[in-house]
Amino acid sequence: MACHMKTTVHISDSLLTEAKKIARRERTTVKALIEEGLRKAVAERRGKEAAVFKLRKATFKGRGLQPHAAGLSWDRVLDISYEGRGG
Repeated sequence: MACHMKTTVHISDSLLTEAKKIARRERTTVKALIEEGLRKAVAERRGKEAAVFKLRKATFKGRGLQPHAAGLSWDRVLDISYEGRGG
């Protein structure tokens, strides 16, 4: 069972007039239009929250794994890549 809440919203006269015209034309209610708009706004913002992190493309030109590294473990490849860089 859905729970409903009554609230007051202040809307500009011109926007309400347009909403009433649309509601009449589409045989719906202003309430339904408001709910539809709020659902879209909430969904859009949820999508933005979920998509905050975006991994950037991190490719580079090169010839891939060098022959002397073929068959090495990943740990050894990492060791080689950091040789001479401090630490």
